[in-house]
Amino acid sequence: MTPTRPPVSFLDRYTGEDFSPLYTATVCVTGGEAAHGRASGVARSQDGTLDLELRTPTQLGGPGGGTNPEELFAAGFAACFHGALSLLAARAGLAIPDAHVTASVTFGRDPMDGLFTLVAGVRIALPGLDRPVAEQLVRDTERICPYAKMARQGIECIVSLEP
Repeated sequence: MTPTRPPVSFLDRYTGEDFSPLYTATVCVTGGEAAHGRASGVARSQDGTLDLELRTPTQLGGPGGGTNPEELFAAGFAACFHGALSLLAARAGLAIPDAHVTASVTFGRDPMDGLFTLVAGVRIALPGLDRPVAEQLVRDTERICPYAKMARQGIECIVSLEP
């Protein structure tokens, strides 16, 4: 099946009063041989399309050899930003076939509580576009990309213990 782009109508404003879900991704992580999701876990999506081994990267004292939460977050961020960028470019009649988005997610120590935090960065390349046009497109994308909004504003998160 040939992939198709989402329609530009995805950019139409929603006017409802409550959150309107469009899609939910559900992924379960188990601990694997070390009984630790980050060190030896397996991440599997409910629909079976994602099935990855998780490993602590060598920079954090692990063996490497698998992906990790930071890489997964960076991949999601870059893909989402690229998708929003493409939709806005299409709506504006701009061709950006060589556009690429690189997201970096850094795991580190949090000076506020002494524990851990993440820092994210996004770099966008828009070859062939005039600089002022590219800058406006990136600013507009930052306003609508859900990952960029989450990074800037936070996210509603409900943590619950199963019965």
